[in-house]
Amino acid sequence: MRLSVVLPTFNECDNVEPMVNALLSLGDQYDLELLFVDDDSNDGTSEKVRQLAHHHDSVRLIRRVGRFGLSSAIKEGILDATGDVVVVMDSDGQHEPAAVAQAVSALLASGGDLMIGSRFHHQASIMGLSEQRERNSTWANAVARFSLPRYRHLTDYMSGFFALRPERCLPFVRQVDVNGFKFLYELLALSHGHLVVAEVPLQFQPRGAGESKLNVAVIWDLGVSILHTLLLRMVPRRAVSFALVGATGIGTHLLVFALMQQVIGLGFEQAQVVAVVCAGCSNYLINNVLTFRSQQLSGMALVFGLIRFLLVTSLGMAANVGVSSAFFRQVSPQPLLALLAGIAVDFVWKYAASSRFVWNTP
Repeated sequence: MRLSVVLPTFNECDNVEPMVNALLSLGDQYDLELLFVDDDSNDGTSEKVRQLAHHHDSVRLIRRVGRFGLSSAIKEGILDATGDVVVVMDSDGQHEPAAVAQAVSALLASGGDLMIGSRFHHQASIMGLSEQRERNSTWANAVARFSLPRYRHLTDYMSGFFALRPERCLPFVRQVDVNGFKFLYELLALSHGHLVVAEVPLQFQPRGAGESKLNVAVIWDLGVSILHTLLLRMVPRRAVSFALVGATGIGTHLLVFALMQQVIGLGFEQAQVVAVVCAGCSNYLINNVLTFRSQQLSGMALVFGLIRFLLVTSLGMAANVGVSSAFFRQVSPQPLLALLAGIAVDFVWKYAASSRFVWNTP
């Protein structure tokens, strides 16, 4: 049987060789393929993998330039893998190589489609998470369990370690939105209970060399993914993120308006203009970092993008006023319904126009 192990990397140079040496022993049991998917690391990770590939035929490298992200690396690795079974695991040493054989054996014995290495299985142990991160992961898994009722028997929806049968999972893998971070959660959500899934315990180790990739964008992505699922995926994932950023703009607007009136002493109209511009700038900068980070703008492009965004915003507000007024006069005299109609048009316009004319996404 051919076994492919997909290992996403970004600045993991010091971890690559120990990982390869530990995994090569699997070659005694399987026709082995070790597939490193590197996001153009600047620490020599790709060069290290290439050197190892010269000495070990099982080692392969995909070096990605101009595209990045954990989910997209996993997706690309699974689609390029040639194994009868594919295992995905981290390259930082937190997933024990010995767990690969355990997961593959359990998958084959069960006849299932997907076997997850769980940090929260009753037989698992966690040595590689701080108390704070363990609490956060527990909370995130509880919310994920609520959003995935067909997989409530699972304990770790956020795991980065799993084994799968490509012939059953590839149709769902192809659909995974690579703007997300937690690939496994997205895969489970897209499968709608059609995959037979089980778990094996992980002995989760402290990280080897390098630094954790966990940041605000990762946490944001997880929240967006869960909300996207709760909305039955009827709204585009990026639109969910765009709407959440817009909600933060309301707080910015109110805060700036209060400061302009009470501290600076501006009148209502002047304070409103400043607040609108500040909220628009805030939304733009947050969206650039979170919602559209795969097309993130910088330098002068960031400045010109802000100008375009403010123009788009002003047109959206004009559309808001026009639609709500027309709705109130011609459709229903209910003010709330008219306001909601205007807000809906405003949101759709801002999202569609910003995506196309500011961040150049389809």
